[in-house]
Amino acid sequence: MSAEDKIIGKRILIVDDEEDVLEALSELLYVCKIDMASSFEKAKRSLLNNDYHVAIIDIMGVNGFELLKIANSRNVPAIMLTAHGLSEGNLIKAAEGGAAYYAPKDKISDIALFVSDVIGVEGKRKNAWKRMMDRLGSFYDKQFGGSDWREKESEYWKSFMESHKGM
Repeated sequence: MSAEDKIIGKRILIVDDEEDVLEALSELLYVCKIDMASSFEKAKRSLLNNDYHVAIIDIMGVNGFELLKIANSRNVPAIMLTAHGLSEGNLIKAAEGGAAYYAPKDKISDIALFVSDVIGVEGKRKNAWKRMMDRLGSFYDKQFGGSDWREKESEYWKSFMESHKGM
């Protein structure tokens, strides 16, 4: 089954303060039912008043980590999407904050695949982290200066992945 087959008709909230990113994501996820928000307040209202299969939340510009808390409280799996906030620290913060996925805007063209990964483990949303690391681990290795970033925090990642296995 293709990524598009898994996500067709799913209701997705996309949150980003950049209009071009909102437009690009809505085009890439054309098979989904899309709601968009360009501010923290609008995203908060949408999360509190609607049910979503997934929320795609920018970290910077819309107070993404606060929105992650709201998404978690509503049992909405969140994909944290970032360009300027791409760092080891934010990746760990997203993991600890209960994000379902941490994706770089550099890989935005693969968003349907990432959403499919998250929806594919619905009810076990954190299990998508193993799939995410399989897909994006080498990208993060390059961005963070080699595989040392995982080795520096090897006990953390070993424990985290062990507690989130199953996919």
